[in-house]
Amino acid sequence: MSRNELKRVKVLERVLSGSMTLAEGTETLGVSSRQLRRLKTKYIEEGEGGLIHGNVGRKPKNTISEELRRKVVSLYKEKYYDSNFCHLSQLLREHEGIDISPSSIGRILKLAGKGAKHPRRQVKKHRLRERRTQAGMLWQADATPYEWLGEEFGKFALHAAIDDATGIVVGAFFTPNECMEGYSEVMKQGIERYGVPLSIYSDRHTIFRSPNEKLTVDEELAGQEVPLSNFGKAMEELSIEHIKATTPQAKGRVERLWETFQDRIPVELRLLGVRGIKEANEALPELLKRHNERYKVVPAENIDAYRALEEGTRLEYIFAWRESRKICAGCSISYKNKIYVPKDETICFETRTTVETRETFSGKLIIWHKGRAVELREIERAHRDMKQNTTNTVETTRAPHKPALDHPWRRSSQYRK
Repeated sequence: MSRNELKRVKVLERVLSGSMTLAEGTETLGVSSRQLRRLKTKYIEEGEGGLIHGNVGRKPKNTISEELRRKVVSLYKEKYYDSNFCHLSQLLREHEGIDISPSSIGRILKLAGKGAKHPRRQVKKHRLRERRTQAGMLWQADATPYEWLGEEFGKFALHAAIDDATGIVVGAFFTPNECMEGYSEVMKQGIERYGVPLSIYSDRHTIFRSPNEKLTVDEELAGQEVPLSNFGKAMEELSIEHIKATTPQAKGRVERLWETFQDRIPVELRLLGVRGIKEANEALPELLKRHNERYKVVPAENIDAYRALEEGTRLEYIFAWRESRKICAGCSISYKNKIYVPKDETICFETRTTVETRETFSGKLIIWHKGRAVELREIERAHRDMKQNTTNTVETTRAPHKPALDHPWRRSSQYRK
């Protein structure tokens, strides 16, 4: 059964048991009440099989026969091996009397291990999206690996975020690879300089989304929420809407930014004599300032949409690695094989209380509980002395015991002479 069919079964079972009304069922499935009554009747009469599409398991009438498939592969190998799929379709129609579309030929040959002669990525048409009207309404974030300091230093990643309305690069940061630390540093730079944006647009990298975000049918019907990544939790805490693009063209503003940066920044860094990632990050603020002065545009509305950061908010605690822990005896927690207790001895949690640990990118560890940060200190583990006490050991020189010739151990065949 497909996912939609399985969902229908679950809903109909609840409707029949009385735990869900017809109105709730129609809203859940997105069908009319009349259609739901039809499905209900069919489910009562035929069971789950009545909800499965009638064509399941049937062979389509337009299926290409196995014999014809083998003939196409044979002709391609022996006669038309240097033609592309479209040309091959024409040749087969003209010379062999075989009428097969290029797409079908492509599928047949790919299954036979023969790829396209000149693989091409299909160009998708995308409608131009207008800029947001106010600064701070949307940031586009991305990262790209490139030889920013030349072949000698190899490729490393530049993370950046650009405001959609003004074209201002709000933050940028170099790291060896694309990572959460790079994106977090970019967000902190932008928030500290301009304010908290309303939304952010990114790709679907696992930095931004949990690999387990796809819910089962039961979890979806139970109203369970999608799990968030550490970055996603930070966005939720700052009330920033997180939009995940399905294509690079959807966030074309930041994609086009890389063309400019890859053309200009390596030259600027070379002229500055930069010789490493740390020096490159130190030079970035001035480079961003000059870039923004040259390329920024005036938004449609003068009023910006930025929100001020709440007083007392520490971004290093928001953009951090988060894990759940349970309080052990003595108000302690175990983290990376080390034991920690609150610095403030007046703070005490009940044993087995679930808390959230947050480790900053500088290595500082805290407990975040009920909206406040509890600083921790490490305590040494008690080490058991495993050395044996040999002071009273008596050395023995006695020879090992040797059983007598008539001992039962010697009665086996291997001892018989």
